Amino acid sequence: MRKLKNEELNRLTVDDFKEAEKLPLIILLDNIRSQHNIGSVFRTSDAFRIEAIYLCGITATPPNREIHKTALGATDTVKWVYFENTLSAVEKLKQENYTVYAVEQAEQSISLNDFDVMNEQKIALIFGNEVDGVSEEVMHSVDGCIEIPQFGTKHSLNISVSAGIVIWEVANRMMEGKEGN
Repeated sequence: MRKLKNEELNRLTVDDFKEAEKLPLIILLDNIRSQHNIGSVFRTSDAFRIEAIYLCGITATPPNREIHKTALGATDTVKWVYFENTLSAVEKLKQENYTVYAVEQAEQSISLNDFDVMNEQKIALIFGNEVDGVSEEVMHSVDGCIEIPQFGTKHSLNISVSAGIVIWEVANRMMEGKEGN
């Protein structure tokens, strides 16, 4: 076995990426402090060709050297929009017929294992602040909540890890739904 060389990976150019069909999936970052976490979410979002990232509140925006360190150019490919507050972003998404889910530990949350994606469903996922999580006022405005099952002594994951897990699972289910059409 040998590792593939970069030229063998058939990666899209920036222009090709911008023209390519995206998954109807938007990521909202609710007051994220760490610019490295923000960059990591950009990179994951590029990998799964999501539609956009909404950066809300204190979440830093590109161009930013610290975001770039982990995004590695994904800020040039993934569409992003800044909102002064997360509730405005949620309202906009609901007007555009997105189903909005917080990724949080909460009453009546849906285990990621049990989360279903309907055909052609447009989904937005909210990831919250590293200390406080998704804000309480935003929690009151979402359509549902997804929780990542955890089995150890710690009951939280870094946002970049959470985003990687959830984006992969949701993107995978969306792609399976497209293949089933």
